[in-house]
Amino acid sequence: MNIAIGPNLSITDDYYLGKYATGEAVRLKLAYKNLLGGGEPGSGKSGLENVIIAQAALSVDVSLIGFDGKLVELMAWAEAMDVFVGPEMRKALHTLLWLQRVMDERYASLSARKVRKHVPSAAEPVYMAVLDELAYFTSVTGTKEERELFCTLLRDIVARGRAAGIVVLAFTQRASWDIVPTALRDLFAYRWTGRATTPGSSDVALGAGWAERGFNAMDLDPAKPGDSFLLAEGGMPRRMRVAWMSDEEIAQVASFAARLRGRAPVS
Repeated sequence: MNIAIGPNLSITDDYYLGKYATGEAVRLKLAYKNLLGGGEPGSGKSGLENVIIAQAALSVDVSLIGFDGKLVELMAWAEAMDVFVGPEMRKALHTLLWLQRVMDERYASLSARKVRKHVPSAAEPVYMAVLDELAYFTSVTGTKEERELFCTLLRDIVARGRAAGIVVLAFTQRASWDIVPTALRDLFAYRWTGRATTPGSSDVALGAGWAERGFNAMDLDPAKPGDSFLLAEGGMPRRMRVAWMSDEEIAQVASFAARLRGRAPVS
Protein backbone atom coordinates (compact mmCIF):
# COMPACT_ATOMS: atom_id res chain seq x y z
CA MET A 1 0.00 0.00 0.00
CA ASN A 2 1.21 3.50 -0.82
CA ILE A 3 0.21 6.27 1.59
CA ALA A 4 0.92 9.94 0.96
CA ILE A 5 3.48 10.75 3.64
CA GLY A 6 3.01 14.19 5.05
CA PRO A 7 1.15 16.32 7.60
CA ASN A 8 -1.71 17.00 5.19
CA LEU A 9 -4.32 14.38 6.04
CA SER A 10 -7.49 14.97 8.06
CA ILE A 11 -10.07 12.81 9.80
CA THR A 12 -12.62 14.49 7.51
CA ASP A 13 -10.93 12.87 4.48
CA ASP A 14 -12.08 9.56 3.06
CA TYR A 15 -9.72 6.87 4.34
CA TYR A 16 -8.63 4.18 1.87
CA LEU A 17 -9.27 0.63 3.14
CA GLY A 18 -8.78 -1.56 0.07
CA LYS A 19 -10.85 -2.64 -2.93
CA TYR A 20 -14.32 -4.02 -3.40
CA ALA A 21 -14.77 -7.24 -5.36
CA THR A 22 -15.85 -5.04 -8.27
CA GLY A 23 -12.46 -3.32 -8.30
CA GLU A 24 -13.63 -0.01 -6.85
CA ALA A 25 -11.59 1.58 -4.10
CA VAL A 26 -13.08 1.28 -0.61
CA ARG A 27 -13.09 4.72 0.95
CA LEU A 28 -14.78 5.51 4.26
CA LYS A 29 -15.21 8.75 6.13
CA LEU A 30 -14.51 7.85 9.76
CA ALA A 31 -15.27 11.26 11.21
CA TYR A 32 -18.38 10.95 13.42
CA LYS A 33 -18.54 7.18 12.80
CA ASN A 34 -17.62 4.04 14.75
CA LEU A 35 -16.47 0.69 13.37
CA LEU A 36 -16.80 -2.85 14.74
CA GLY A 37 -14.57 -5.53 13.23
CA GLY A 38 -14.40 -9.29 13.69
CA GLY A 39 -12.66 -12.24 12.12
CA GLU A 40 -10.63 -15.32 12.93
CA PRO A 41 -6.81 -15.07 13.20
CA GLY A 42 -5.26 -14.52 9.78
CA SER A 43 -8.45 -13.14 8.25
CA GLY A 44 -7.11 -9.62 7.69
CA LYS A 45 -8.23 -7.90 10.89
CA SER A 46 -4.77 -6.58 11.73
CA GLY A 47 -4.38 -5.42 8.13
CA LEU A 48 -7.50 -3.29 8.43
CA GLU A 49 -6.34 -1.88 11.76
CA ASN A 50 -2.94 -0.91 10.39
CA VAL A 51 -4.24 0.72 7.23
CA ILE A 52 -6.67 2.88 9.24
CA ILE A 53 -4.17 3.77 11.96
CA ALA A 54 -1.54 4.69 9.37
CA GLN A 55 -3.83 7.34 7.90
CA ALA A 56 -5.08 8.51 11.29
CA ALA A 57 -1.51 8.86 12.55
CA LEU A 58 -0.78 11.20 9.64
CA SER A 59 -3.92 13.25 10.19
CA VAL A 60 -3.07 16.43 12.06
CA ASP A 61 -6.52 16.57 13.66
CA VAL A 62 -6.51 13.08 15.21
CA SER A 63 -5.32 12.04 18.66
CA LEU A 64 -4.77 8.27 18.83
CA ILE A 65 -5.61 6.13 21.85
CA GLY A 66 -4.72 2.45 21.70
CA PHE A 67 -5.96 -0.49 23.77
CA ASP A 68 -3.86 -3.60 23.11
CA GLY A 69 -4.40 -6.49 25.49
CA LYS A 70 -1.87 -8.67 23.66
CA LEU A 71 0.84 -6.00 23.28
CA VAL A 72 1.32 -7.12 19.69
CA GLU A 73 -0.87 -5.46 17.09
CA LEU A 74 -0.66 -1.82 18.16
CA MET A 75 2.85 -1.71 19.60
CA ALA A 76 4.33 -0.45 16.33
CA TRP A 77 2.17 2.67 16.69
CA ALA A 78 2.73 3.26 20.42
CA GLU A 79 5.04 6.28 19.97
CA ALA A 80 2.51 7.96 17.67
CA MET A 81 -0.29 7.54 20.21
CA ASP A 82 -1.24 9.99 22.93
CA VAL A 83 -2.36 7.15 25.21
CA PHE A 84 -1.37 3.49 24.97
CA VAL A 85 -3.10 0.92 27.17
CA GLY A 86 -1.65 -2.56 27.45
CA PRO A 87 -3.12 -5.51 29.41
CA GLU A 88 -4.05 -3.26 32.33
CA MET A 89 -7.73 -3.11 33.22
CA ARG A 90 -7.33 -0.23 35.68
CA LYS A 91 -5.56 1.93 33.10
CA ALA A 92 -8.21 0.95 30.54
CA LEU A 93 -10.98 2.07 32.89
CA HIS A 94 -9.19 5.31 33.79
CA THR A 95 -8.74 6.05 30.08
CA LEU A 96 -12.42 5.46 29.31
CA LEU A 97 -13.43 7.64 32.27
CA TRP A 98 -11.14 10.37 30.96
CA LEU A 99 -12.69 10.08 27.47
CA GLN A 100 -16.13 10.30 29.03
CA ARG A 101 -15.12 13.52 30.80
CA VAL A 102 -13.73 14.94 27.54
CA MET A 103 -17.01 14.07 25.84
CA ASP A 104 -19.11 15.73 28.54
CA GLU A 105 -16.94 18.86 28.54
CA ARG A 106 -17.18 19.15 24.77
CA TYR A 107 -20.95 18.80 24.85
CA ALA A 108 -21.15 21.50 27.50
CA SER A 109 -19.06 23.77 25.26
CA LEU A 110 -21.13 22.94 22.17
CA SER A 111 -24.34 23.62 24.06
CA ALA A 112 -23.07 26.97 25.33
CA ARG A 113 -22.15 27.99 21.78
CA LYS A 114 -25.37 26.51 20.32
CA VAL A 115 -23.32 24.27 18.02
CA ARG A 116 -24.42 20.71 17.28
CA LYS A 117 -21.14 19.08 16.28
CA HIS A 118 -17.46 19.33 17.21
CA VAL A 119 -15.25 20.58 14.38
CA PRO A 120 -11.86 18.82 14.46
CA SER A 121 -8.64 20.79 14.36
CA ALA A 122 -5.04 20.34 15.40
CA ALA A 123 -5.81 22.18 18.63
CA GLU A 124 -9.07 20.27 19.30
CA PRO A 125 -8.58 16.91 17.61
CA VAL A 126 -10.85 13.95 17.17
CA TYR A 127 -9.97 11.25 19.68
CA MET A 128 -9.75 7.90 17.88
CA ALA A 129 -9.82 4.98 20.32
CA VAL A 130 -8.63 1.72 18.75
CA LEU A 131 -9.33 -1.47 20.73
CA ASP A 132 -7.35 -4.32 19.23
CA GLU A 133 -8.84 -7.21 21.21
CA LEU A 134 -12.15 -6.23 22.72
CA ALA A 135 -12.62 -9.70 24.23
CA TYR A 136 -9.65 -9.23 26.54
CA PHE A 137 -11.34 -6.33 28.32
CA THR A 138 -14.93 -7.59 28.17
CA SER A 139 -14.47 -11.26 29.08
CA VAL A 140 -10.92 -12.08 30.26
CA THR A 141 -9.09 -9.64 32.49
CA GLY A 142 -10.19 -7.94 35.70
CA THR A 143 -13.10 -8.69 37.97
CA LYS A 144 -16.70 -9.17 36.85
CA GLU A 145 -17.51 -5.69 38.13
CA GLU A 146 -14.58 -4.15 36.23
CA ARG A 147 -15.57 -5.89 32.99
CA GLU A 148 -19.14 -4.69 33.38
CA LEU A 149 -17.93 -1.14 34.05
CA PHE A 150 -15.69 -1.32 30.97
CA CYS A 151 -18.68 -2.34 28.80
CA THR A 152 -20.87 0.39 30.32
CA LEU A 153 -18.30 3.14 29.75
CA LEU A 154 -17.49 1.99 26.23
CA ARG A 155 -21.19 1.78 25.33
CA ASP A 156 -21.72 5.35 26.57
CA ILE A 157 -18.76 6.64 24.57
CA VAL A 158 -19.85 4.84 21.39
CA ALA A 159 -23.45 6.00 21.85
CA ARG A 160 -22.77 9.66 22.61
CA GLY A 161 -19.23 10.37 21.48
CA ARG A 162 -19.55 10.88 17.75
CA ALA A 163 -20.76 14.48 17.68
CA ALA A 164 -18.21 15.31 20.38
CA GLY A 165 -15.38 14.11 18.13
CA ILE A 166 -14.70 10.70 19.66
CA VAL A 167 -14.40 7.76 17.26
CA VAL A 168 -14.20 4.12 18.40
CA LEU A 169 -12.76 1.26 16.34
CA ALA A 170 -13.25 -2.05 18.14
CA PHE A 171 -11.90 -5.39 16.91
CA THR A 172 -12.21 -8.94 18.17
CA GLN A 173 -11.20 -12.37 16.88
CA ARG A 174 -14.35 -14.09 18.09
CA ALA A 175 -17.50 -12.06 17.66
CA SER A 176 -20.13 -13.42 20.04
CA TRP A 177 -22.88 -11.95 22.23
CA ASP A 178 -20.87 -12.33 25.44
CA ILE A 179 -17.85 -10.49 23.99
CA VAL A 180 -19.80 -7.81 22.11
CA PRO A 181 -23.10 -7.29 23.97
CA THR A 182 -26.09 -6.46 21.75
CA ALA A 183 -26.54 -3.07 23.43
CA LEU A 184 -23.00 -2.19 22.35
CA ARG A 185 -22.69 -3.73 18.88
CA ASP A 186 -25.93 -2.21 17.59
CA LEU A 187 -24.42 1.26 18.06
CA PHE A 188 -21.67 0.81 15.45
CA ALA A 189 -22.41 2.46 12.11
CA TYR A 190 -19.78 0.46 10.23
CA ARG A 191 -19.39 -3.32 10.51
CA TRP A 192 -16.55 -5.37 9.03
CA THR A 193 -15.74 -9.05 9.21
CA GLY A 194 -13.03 -11.27 7.85
CA ARG A 195 -13.57 -15.01 7.74
CA ALA A 196 -15.67 -16.28 10.68
CA THR A 197 -15.91 -19.78 12.13
CA THR A 198 -19.71 -19.83 12.47
CA PRO A 199 -22.70 -18.09 10.85
CA GLY A 200 -23.51 -16.73 14.30
CA SER A 201 -20.14 -15.00 14.57
CA SER A 202 -20.66 -13.58 11.09
CA ASP A 203 -24.04 -12.18 12.13
CA VAL A 204 -22.69 -10.72 15.36
CA ALA A 205 -20.15 -8.77 13.31
CA LEU A 206 -22.43 -7.72 10.44
CA GLY A 207 -25.85 -7.83 12.07
CA ALA A 208 -28.52 -10.47 12.58
CA GLY A 209 -29.85 -12.19 9.46
CA TRP A 210 -27.15 -11.34 6.94
CA ALA A 211 -25.69 -14.86 6.88
CA GLU A 212 -29.04 -16.29 5.77
CA ARG A 213 -29.21 -13.67 3.04
CA GLY A 214 -25.94 -14.83 1.51
CA PHE A 215 -23.44 -12.70 3.42
CA ASN A 216 -21.88 -15.44 5.51
CA ALA A 217 -18.27 -14.82 6.53
CA MET A 218 -17.75 -18.58 6.82
CA ASP A 219 -17.75 -18.61 3.00
CA LEU A 220 -14.83 -16.18 2.68
CA ASP A 221 -11.63 -17.61 1.21
CA PRO A 222 -9.19 -18.58 4.01
CA ALA A 223 -6.37 -18.60 1.45
CA LYS A 224 -6.90 -14.87 0.82
CA PRO A 225 -6.27 -12.84 3.98
CA GLY A 226 -8.24 -9.63 3.79
CA ASP A 227 -11.15 -11.20 1.91
CA SER A 228 -14.03 -9.74 3.90
CA PHE A 229 -17.43 -8.08 4.09
CA LEU A 230 -18.02 -4.42 4.88
CA LEU A 231 -21.40 -3.05 5.93
CA ALA A 232 -21.63 0.72 5.83
CA GLU A 233 -24.40 2.59 7.60
CA GLY A 234 -27.79 2.04 5.98
CA GLY A 235 -26.48 -0.22 3.22
CA MET A 236 -25.86 -3.87 2.46
CA PRO A 237 -22.64 -5.82 3.05
CA ARG A 238 -20.16 -5.66 0.19
CA ARG A 239 -17.30 -8.03 -0.39
CA MET A 240 -13.89 -6.41 -0.31
CA ARG A 241 -10.18 -7.08 0.04
CA VAL A 242 -8.32 -5.16 2.73
CA ALA A 243 -5.21 -3.22 1.72
CA TRP A 244 -2.03 -4.68 3.15
CA MET A 245 1.02 -2.99 4.65
CA SER A 246 4.30 -4.79 5.20
CA ASP A 247 6.07 -4.62 8.56
CA GLU A 248 8.64 -2.35 6.94
CA GLU A 249 5.95 0.04 5.68
CA ILE A 250 4.26 0.09 9.09
CA ALA A 251 7.55 0.88 10.83
CA GLN A 252 8.31 3.62 8.29
CA VAL A 253 4.94 5.35 8.62
CA ALA A 254 4.85 4.94 12.42
CA SER A 255 8.31 6.46 12.76
CA PHE A 256 7.38 9.43 10.58
CA ALA A 257 4.11 9.93 12.46
CA ALA A 258 5.92 9.88 15.82
CA ARG A 259 8.33 12.57 14.60
CA LEU A 260 5.45 14.55 13.13
CA ARG A 261 3.79 14.52 16.54
CA GLY A 262 6.99 15.42 18.39
CA ARG A 263 7.35 12.03 20.06
CA ALA A 264 10.60 10.90 18.47
CA PRO A 265 13.84 12.69 17.60
CA VAL A 266 14.33 13.83 14.01
CA SER A 267 17.29 11.93 12.58
